[in-house]
Amino acid sequence: MIDLRSFSGQRIAVMGLGKSGLSTARALLRGGADVAAWDDNAARRQEAVAAGVPIVELEACDWSRIKTLVLSPGIPHTHPRPHPVAVKARAADCEIVCDVELLARAQRKARYIGITGTNGKSTTTVLVGHIMALAGHKVAVGGNLGIPALELEPVAADGSYVLEMSSYQLELVPSLTFDVAVLTNISSDHLDRHGGMDGYVAAKRHIFDRQSEAHSAIVGVDDGICRTIHDSLKARRDRTVIAISGEGRVPGGIYVDRGWLTDDADGQAKPTIDLSRVATLPGRHNWQNAAAAYAATRMAGVEPEVIARCINSYPGLAHRQELVATIDGIRFVNDSKATNADAAARALVCYDTIYWIAGGRAKEGGIASLGEFFPAIAHAYLIGEAADDFAATLKGRVPCTISGDLATAVAAAAAQARIDRRKGAVVLLSPACASWDQFANFEARGEAFRAAVHELAEAPARGMTAASGRFQ
Repeated sequence: MIDLRSFSGQRIAVMGLGKSGLSTARALLRGGADVAAWDDNAARRQEAVAAGVPIVELEACDWSRIKTLVLSPGIPHTHPRPHPVAVKARAADCEIVCDVELLARAQRKARYIGITGTNGKSTTTVLVGHIMALAGHKVAVGGNLGIPALELEPVAADGSYVLEMSSYQLELVPSLTFDVAVLTNISSDHLDRHGGMDGYVAAKRHIFDRQSEAHSAIVGVDDGICRTIHDSLKARRDRTVIAISGEGRVPGGIYVDRGWLTDDADGQAKPTIDLSRVATLPGRHNWQNAAAAYAATRMAGVEPEVIARCINSYPGLAHRQELVATIDGIRFVNDSKATNADAAARALVCYDTIYWIAGGRAKEGGIASLGEFFPAIAHAYLIGEAADDFAATLKGRVPCTISGDLATAVAAAAAQARIDRRKGAVVLLSPACASWDQFANFEARGEAFRAAVHELAEAPARGMTAASGRFQ
């Protein structure tokens, strides 16, 4: 737990009492702060009361006494319409931050490694933490991923915080400077929350704010937006800037060439790791993640040979192309974290015979951009709100079934794959959608996929023949 006694006696508002918000309120109370907390959800308010957190209706309170509003990143403070509490805070000239900012103020002497990007940030974050820990560094991993920031352990001056940072969080950390900042890639996502693509890009760029010559910027150059960001940072000559790529040679960078992760940061183009042999990092997108993690940990002082050994031992990350089981030669892969088309593309490119489970709450653009991968899809099983729209996109190009729910889709896909007996068959959950129509989050969706697959493994004869749904 992070000690927040430096906030003792301060009147601090906490808006949003989900996982990170409740953690923040409790940490501030332990530190002696005068906390006023609120959530629009009555059940969360009741949970907070049970935890001893003072509940105050923030829309009606006296803002002249409040110095800081800790806003849960999921609550809008600008677009598409700012929450009324954020409006009140701004009108009172009250700073708006998130829990990561409080961590940075409480643990000023620690080193900070931040990772952001539309896709790949979770895998890169966990991989960086894996490398740092195995290399003997004191490290704590969290942020947007896993453990809330204020529940991490103190690491002091000799340790590092490895933090996955969302675009929402990056708008709410006005003083945090990352010693090593990583931007993997940018594609269209969360545009409503940032007022369009320009706002989204600007939010991602915040990860490089306040850096100086003592700091490092690691930037993916496999998309045009990030190439432009890399070039602009490089031209400033005020920090170390390393380009990374999962798709080919980048002079002076860290890149993957024909499967080999190659270190050219010193101009020697030294092959270090054969990533084609690392089963837990399949596909070019994961090669980019590996290059990013290699570059970040190299800048953090880990020796290249040590990094290579650590990457080879990486166990993989749940819900990101996670191999759940192999039944009768059919692989079942959980890629529930693929909540947009670009993320799904990164999975679809990895396999030749796919029984694809897709759907949920669609994001802008649907799956029209995935056309180049359709020839590898033997059959699509569509679930959730997007099912009919996805079926219209696939019509005449990919056989598909409206399965409705995930359990039905898993059973139907498994049954068809068993009938077809095609070499290399993969039942792939890579939804290209948010989960909120049927599940609380992508983790819950991934767990439901696991449960359905495990049921097949326990009763294959019964499960493999359960193929219901509406054929299109």
